[in-house]
Amino acid sequence: MDETPPIEDLREKTIFTTGEAAVLCKVSQQTIIRCFDSGRLSGFRVPGSRFRRIPRAELVRFMRENEIPLDALGLGRRTLLVVDDDAHLLDRLGETFADDAGWRLVPATTALEAGLELASLAPDVLLLDVGLPDLDAADACGRIRRRPKLADMRIVVTGGAADEERLLAARRQGAEVLRKPFEIESLRVILRGASR
Repeated sequence: MDETPPIEDLREKTIFTTGEAAVLCKVSQQTIIRCFDSGRLSGFRVPGSRFRRIPRAELVRFMRENEIPLDALGLGRRTLLVVDDDAHLLDRLGETFADDAGWRLVPATTALEAGLELASLAPDVLLLDVGLPDLDAADACGRIRRRPKLADMRIVVTGGAADEERLLAARRQGAEVLRKPFEIESLRVILRGASR
């Protein structure tokens, strides 16, 4: 019988066994198996066996949906993914959220970085600059909304006066709009709305 490693060793894992998920959720392994088998918790089966595996982003989604504290995963704070290539804005936001007990900021400066972070983090809020040269923001918003695991994520697009058409296209895909330059307090109002 495999022993589940200590919680500290589970924080950096990206794929979990049902036993590890049970430890993190503070429920029985059988409860996790029932949730998996009923479709409430997604994952995959190990080929050629009956063993189940649960990706980190899915476990985080499940824990949030069921109001299970994320402290065991080192995620007690909610996540704000900022996709923008404006170094000054990223520095300003980084300083603002450095000591924030409720939110952690994860920056990404390209579409590729953003995609990788979305897949691994399942952030609570995505702040997306529509002016990025390697990204069609409206298309990205539409794709995100079609992914069940990201459907509840709040998407906020940013841009200046020259980006009006792109902002409106993203809004039609379900994004909120925050026009640049914006005050940090305007972002905080949005984040307060995202907190449950």
